[in-house]
Amino acid sequence: MDWDKLRIFYAVADVGSLTRAGDRLNLSQSAVSRQVRALEESLNATLFHRHARGLLLTEQGELLFDAAKSMAKRLDAAAARIRDSEEELFGELRVTTTFGFGTLWLAPRLPKLYEEYPDLKIDLMLEERVLDLPMREADVAIRMKEPSQADLIRKRLMSVQMRLFASRRYLDREGVPADISEISNHRLVCQNPSSAQVAAGAVLVRKLIMHNPRSLLTMNSYFGVLQSVGHGLGIGVLPDYVTEDFPDLVHVLPKVVSSEVPVFLAYPEELRHSKRVSAFRDFVKNEIIQHRKQLRQLGKRWDMRKMHSMNATHAA
Repeated sequence: MDWDKLRIFYAVADVGSLTRAGDRLNLSQSAVSRQVRALEESLNATLFHRHARGLLLTEQGELLFDAAKSMAKRLDAAAARIRDSEEELFGELRVTTTFGFGTLWLAPRLPKLYEEYPDLKIDLMLEERVLDLPMREADVAIRMKEPSQADLIRKRLMSVQMRLFASRRYLDREGVPADISEISNHRLVCQNPSSAQVAAGAVLVRKLIMHNPRSLLTMNSYFGVLQSVGHGLGIGVLPDYVTEDFPDLVHVLPKVVSSEVPVFLAYPEELRHSKRVSAFRDFVKNEIIQHRKQLRQLGKRWDMRKMHSMNATHAA
């Protein structure tokens, strides 16, 4: 098969237009059309349905496009490895993780990575859908469960639990619940149990809703929950990693907690020697170490506050 014709076919299929494909490839529309027709003749197959509004792939065209797409991703991976310099680090690194972890934990820490590698380009893809790393939909993934895809290098980073938090302003106004049954006296702010999230979070939310909170606000984003809780709207269900960067939040009902959620970093075996991947992996590992230290210090402060509170109660 003629690789040049396949490259042109892939561009046309990707944008659905001869004209736009020509613009991308710096070719005239007629030249693109001739190459596509020549490819169809060589395969003895029709690859496109031609309509006034554009081009649609036939069943045979879909098969060829899927194969070409896979090849393009592997070529991109090879090119990325070739571009990795012996002495400096540059280029694009595509990182995927969940919206909550990406916005609340990872993104605030990226300035440190850019300080060390100012020429690095990060494409941060935040979504709950698990992207296909072997097919190069992303280079690195941070996921809230162990990846099941084959040919991946994976490392467990830490565990996360969902806990209850509120602002001091809200608790001063509405009171601090003594046990889970007192959720009925409060507004609960949480992710909708049916929204895309870790199973442990959904289980905890359903358990809390069974206690008939006085009012309920649900959404599909931990960032939205955090903003609402920070503005004194109610008691929120949030991952415990928010405590380090948002110390003004008050941890309530410490015994009400979800099961542990493992956090894994994974990348394709073929990127084992990529300097960009190695730099990002080491950066995340170091930040996790610092995160754990901060959590231990925060836990000690919580214990001290609890002790002072108990002493004040006995004194009274």
